[in-house]
Amino acid sequence: MNALAGRAAQAVTSIRVRLALALFLALLPVLLIGIAQSALAFRAENDARRQSLELAASHSATLARARIEAAGVLLQTLGPGSVGLECAQRLADVRARLSGYANLIRFDSRGRVACAAATTPYDTQRGARAWFQALRNGDAIVVASAPGAAYANEPAVLAAVRAGTPDKFDGAMAAVLTLTNLKLETASRFMPNGAEVALADSNGTVFAATDPKAFEAVSARWRQEAAKDGSALWNGRDLDKRNRTYSAAPLVDDDVFVVLSAPAPGLVSWASLSPISRVLLPVLAYVLVLAAVLWVTEREVVRWIVYLQRVAAIYARGRFTVRPLQAERAPPEIRELAATLDAMAGTIVTRDASLMDSLAEKDALMREIHHRVKNNLQIITSLLNMQQRALADPAAKAAMNDTRQRITALAQIYRALYQGPDLKRVDLRPFLEELTAQLLANDMSTSPLVRTEVHADPLVIDPDRLAPIALFAVEAITNAQKHAFGPAGGKLEVGFHVRGEEAELSISDDGPGVAEGLGGGVGRTLMTAFARQLRGKVTFESHEPRGLTVRLIFPTPQAVVHQA
Repeated sequence: MNALAGRAAQAVTSIRVRLALALFLALLPVLLIGIAQSALAFRAENDARRQSLELAASHSATLARARIEAAGVLLQTLGPGSVGLECAQRLADVRARLSGYANLIRFDSRGRVACAAATTPYDTQRGARAWFQALRNGDAIVVASAPGAAYANEPAVLAAVRAGTPDKFDGAMAAVLTLTNLKLETASRFMPNGAEVALADSNGTVFAATDPKAFEAVSARWRQEAAKDGSALWNGRDLDKRNRTYSAAPLVDDDVFVVLSAPAPGLVSWASLSPISRVLLPVLAYVLVLAAVLWVTEREVVRWIVYLQRVAAIYARGRFTVRPLQAERAPPEIRELAATLDAMAGTIVTRDASLMDSLAEKDALMREIHHRVKNNLQIITSLLNMQQRALADPAAKAAMNDTRQRITALAQIYRALYQGPDLKRVDLRPFLEELTAQLLANDMSTSPLVRTEVHADPLVIDPDRLAPIALFAVEAITNAQKHAFGPAGGKLEVGFHVRGEEAELSISDDGPGVAEGLGGGVGRTLMTAFARQLRGKVTFESHEPRGLTVRLIFPTPQAVVHQA
């Protein structure tokens, strides 16, 4: 039953583990579907972000283009009269009346500042710059980065128109417009969060940006695509090695481009931005369903199995009268299992009762057998006693007495067996006391004058080892009666001591103490044989001035040692 209870506990643990694993696998598709939906939503939202960025780039380019065209018209209007002493004042008045211009400048044919609405940085290379040479070569209007130092405190672009006639180049009129003036805003309904805007020239160099670190070097591929299709869209890394999405649209022909940059979130970062609607809800639904199913199974199945396991543990301790009554409220399958367990306990109780009856009957029969064997041996002893009294030869009477004493010892063994609590073991201490008293009582001529002392350690042994010990004691005590005690009697000491792995039986008298008197007789031969049967040895020790001790030393029998 102990093994059954242990297996039941292991079964409960195994059921819980398997049930949790089965529920996890059963509900795993729900979680996978949620993750797949989140991934699809991420892709859809990412595509929407890209489309919004592309639309924002085209929208910003359209607004900026309109602003530059308006600036060109203004410059062409100002061009013919923008020379003379009143030039600077006139440009300053125009700049004050028309918002959106960081500076208005009149350059001569060599690129020097003729007049300006605001302070203009000195640039020795202005006449050799590409935009100025383009005007010299006949272009009506150009858009480029601010030459030399910036014309404003923020990123700006230069819009310039040719001054003079087609045959004569008379310099240029230029307007400096900041990104704010161009309406390139990063906060609008078209722009994703974290977007930045910039202007790039035909070489792909970003010359004006709200955040220069947000833009990479421009490649020829997207410039060609933007010039051909009106816009371009691609992914790349900024100067800080962060993933971003870029969109570009041409501002003026294919010389200047509006470039927008927005963060390109990955699936993890996107999920962190939309945790509830995108990721947490599927995970939360999965966890709730798993917890609900586990709770139901724990309440309806596992707790009843645990209850039956406790009942089985009680049965393992031998208490089969306990019945699993609480299982009547359990599901039908658990009730059937409880009924089977109850029926098993009832069968075990019935079988145990039958076995106990059989054991009691067997015990009674064995005790009766031992009793009858003891009675038969006593009858034999009585017959030998009658025969001894009828003999006249002293030697024959002594031999008959020795035989009677040996049979008395065997009868005493059977008497101790059927009178003791255990039919398989005998307590050696009371046995030696009774055996010594009975042997001396059978010799009425010496026993009243013999003083006896028995000192024995408690030891419970089996009859097979008790028999040679008892017969050895008979031979030693009989020898003392014959050779040690005269009409004056004497003292007899019987000792039995357990010393670890060895046990010792000693029988001492205060007689003449002549061990040689034993000679090679039957008694000494029997004692040697009994010692050999116990895998021990026998010694005879004489004492001064009188006394003899016979010792039997043998391995301690493997039996239960009683607590004193």
